[in-house]
Amino acid sequence: MNAERMKAGGHRLLLVDDDDVFRDVLGAALRRRGFDVRVAADLATARDALESFHPQRAIVDLKLPDGSGLELVAWLAALDPVPRVLVLTGYASIATAVEAVKLGAVNYLPKPATPEEILSALEQREADPALPVNAEPPSVDRLEWEHIQRVLADHDGNISATARALNMHRRTLQRKLAKRPVRR
Repeated sequence: MNAERMKAGGHRLLLVDDDDVFRDVLGAALRRRGFDVRVAADLATARDALESFHPQRAIVDLKLPDGSGLELVAWLAALDPVPRVLVLTGYASIATAVEAVKLGAVNYLPKPATPEEILSALEQREADPALPVNAEPPSVDRLEWEHIQRVLADHDGNISATARALNMHRRTLQRKLAKRPVRR
């Protein structure tokens, strides 16, 4: 184990998000809480950072300019020791949440979220069986979003293949994916 891994006892954190303002604000908030934070705006930069920085925690945005944050979750899961990973996204869906957990994320949180909520989700050790269940079913718009995300995941993020599977024009699918999902 090298000297850098020995330093900072459990406080090294990799923050990967393409939103410059959000990344800077969250990074500053985490530094104030004692974390040694490295930031990246895309998969390539994050992967480069992993060559010299061995985080014990990681916060990963799902939608990055050069691919899916799920790819980074898989890379992080291959590290030894494996860092605790939180997927944080403005494009939350059941399909991506399930995949993130399967790939090794300890939690999945939709944006917006406060630094306290983010750290709480990152450090949560046990599942919460008392988590409230929504009394109302999701809207049709939300169900459509979930279905699109599931088919997109089935096609490894390939927009063209997903559009064909949904019998939808590629540009229509891109417009739907560019919109933020409805909450309910």
